[in-house]
Order: sequence, then C-alpha cells, then structure tokens
Amino acid sequence: MNAREIVARTIDYQGPARLAGTMPAPYWHDFVMMSYRYPADESIWREVRPGWQERVDMWGNTWARVDLTSKGEVVRGVIEDDWAKLDTLVLPDLANPANYDEVRRICQDKAETRYRVGALPGFPFDIARYMRRLENFLGDILLEPERVNSLLTRLADLLAAMMHQYAAAGTDAVMFCEDWGTQTGLMIHPRTWRQMFKPHYMRLCTAAHREGLHVLMHSCGKITDIIPDLIEVGVDVLQFDQPRLLGLDTLAQFHGKMTFWCPVDIQKTLQTKDAAAIAAEAHELVAKLGGSQGGFIAGYYSDNVSIGLEPQWQDIACRAFSTYDRWPSA
Repeated sequence: MNAREIVARTIDYQGPARLAGTMPAPYWHDFVMMSYRYPADESIWREVRPGWQERVDMWGNTWARVDLTSKGEVVRGVIEDDWAKLDTLVLPDLANPANYDEVRRICQDKAETRYRVGALPGFPFDIARYMRRLENFLGDILLEPERVNSLLTRLADLLAAMMHQYAAAGTDAVMFCEDWGTQTGLMIHPRTWRQMFKPHYMRLCTAAHREGLHVLMHSCGKITDIIPDLIEVGVDVLQFDQPRLLGLDTLAQFHGKMTFWCPVDIQKTLQTKDAAAIAAEAHELVAKLGGSQGGFIAGYYSDNVSIGLEPQWQDIACRAFSTYDRWPSA
C-alpha cells in the first residue's frame, strides 16, 4: 500500500496500513502539495517610503508591510471604497489549463506515489474579505447581503472551474485555507454563516466530489459550531493546528464522519516544552481521532520560528507518531 493509497483509505475510513502523516525526514510525508501557476501572481514588494513596502496581488488588492520577513496585510482592497466596482471587476484567469502544466507533470510521474493535493487560493469568504477588507466585509454581510452573495457566487464559479482543472490534471484532492474562528468561537453568528456561506460550501464540495476529489480545509480558531455543517456539505478533512482549542473529546465525536489532520497543539502543548506531555498528546490524538480504521493524519507545523520553538519539541511528537508505522494486529 503506497502513500497515496494510505491517505485515501484514511480519509474514507477504509483501513490504511499505517498512520498517515505529513512529517519531515526522517519520518514520512504522504502528501505532494501542488499549485497552479499564474503569471500575474509574481507581484513583488516595492519600497514606497523608508520602512514601508507595498505590493499588488493578482486580485488587485494592495498589501503593505514594515517587517521585511512578514507576508503583510491588505491596506487597500480592490473594491474596498465602492461596491459599484464589482460590476467591472475582472477576476484573474486562474482556470486557464496552461496554469496546470506543472501539476500535470507531477501527476504523470510514475515515481510519485504520494497523495496529490492541489492548492486553491482560498474559498469565497477568504478571497472576498481581502477585496473589501475584513472590517468592512463583516459589516457588508449584514448590510449588503445581495452584493456579498453576488461576489461570493462569482468567486465560487472561478473556484469550481479551478477544481475541474485540478481533477483533469490528476490530483486526488483540493485544499483551501479559510480562517473562521477566534479563540472563543466563530467570527460571525453560526446562523449567519449557514445563511450566507453554507450554500457556497455545499455547491463547491459537491462539485469537487463530482470530479472525484476530496476536499481539505484549514481553519484557525474555534469553529466547533459549524463542524456538523462542514460534514454535511462534504468537507472531507479539517486541518487544525490547535486541536485542544476545540477539544479532543469534542472532535472524537465526529469519528467516522470527518478526518482530522493535526500536529500536537502548537498553542498549548508544544509550548510547555514537556517531552512527556508532547508524546502523550500525540498518542491521544491517534487514539481519539484515528486508529486502524482511519480518521486522523499526523501533522507537523512547518514554521517553528513563528511559534518560538526549537524543532526538537516537534521531533518528540514525530517520534511518537512514528510508532504507528503499522497498526497492531487485532
């Protein structure tokens, strides 16, 4: 059973040969992450004044930063100052088949036996919130629902076309990032999420499944209230870096319905620098969220510097995860 089969069986609860994982060498990494290539997405930072850099992204949003190692923040959304600009807004040609030449090359490589994941540039909320800027867009959801829905629909059209290209290239899944949670709950009322955003999730996940793709979603924060909705619309995998924020016992209630992909909690457990606690949580994640049937993918947080940790602490988690290189006999 190769890595690709192990991940697919994990997501579908069909009995993988071992624990699926995305860990650095010398451990195993079962995914090959791929992305479309869009020519106009090579925006570069330019110094506007001393200590202040700006760039314009492929959507037309202006980003700025003062820390030269930062990805920055949007300071001017492309339609931030006038909703009327939506009528003439031209979206980037991300579904052009030529953007997927490298994806096709990787998928056709017979030596590449890992699970193939195509990256999306976000989902409708994540893209739209930059176009209007978050503080405006959260108000728009309540004050301009028709315009918001019009923008979300156009973005969903584009994403559906991108998923078709990924499937045609040979990927197994698409993945998007859309941060919905704060430390205490959803960013908006769950009822509002269901009214405004759930229909677009349903449409896109249905389209992905029709193409034979799994849907992987990353989200930060506590989004417990909408996990049943995400299961209903067809999200197959939820990637969390803070599983303890949602509660391992809470997540365990969804075993058999959802696959979770997590490192040991980057906010709480890893920060203790307690080797025993880190290893114990790795085993607890497998026991409560996964097992020989499937349902859990061992993760690794790729930016130790950002969370203020030396790699040795995540290596403890990796060693614990690696004890599941095969499932014990029943």
